[in-house]
Amino acid sequence: MAEQTFIMIKPDGVQRGLVAEVIARFEKKGFTLRGLKLQNVEQAFAEKHYEDLSSKPFFHGLVHYIISGPVVAMVWEGKSVVTTGRTIIGATNPAQSAPGTIRGDYAIDIGRNVIHGSDSVESAQKEIALWFPEGTVQWKSSLHPWINEQ
Repeated sequence: MAEQTFIMIKPDGVQRGLVAEVIARFEKKGFTLRGLKLQNVEQAFAEKHYEDLSSKPFFHGLVHYIISGPVVAMVWEGKSVVTTGRTIIGATNPAQSAPGTIRGDYAIDIGRNVIHGSDSVESAQKEIALWFPEGTVQWKSSLHPWINEQ
């Protein structure tokens, strides 16, 4: 099985109509979409998602922000998708994100940085299990051999 990552378009990205743009960037790179859902996030769920940040001073603001509107949760699959996905997303602080990255192109403030992406394979597995307990769709694109060497 290829590597998977969890990507979430945060409330600001959804409100600003950036969902299709984010999806297009991952598709154009050649990654395979395995799961997708639009949902409102309950506070307890947000706290569970960000539990590793619970000791940080910005934790409560982050939780409040994530529950402020709908998010789009996704699972993407492909070779080195976690590392490459983080590159596509850009630095957490948009001011340090290169042009051409999602945050570099669409974000100004760190607290409204459009998107979340898993920072490791282990985090991805944990986040996917939390957000997609029902599992994901398994399929193979007919483009696969044109994108990936066998």
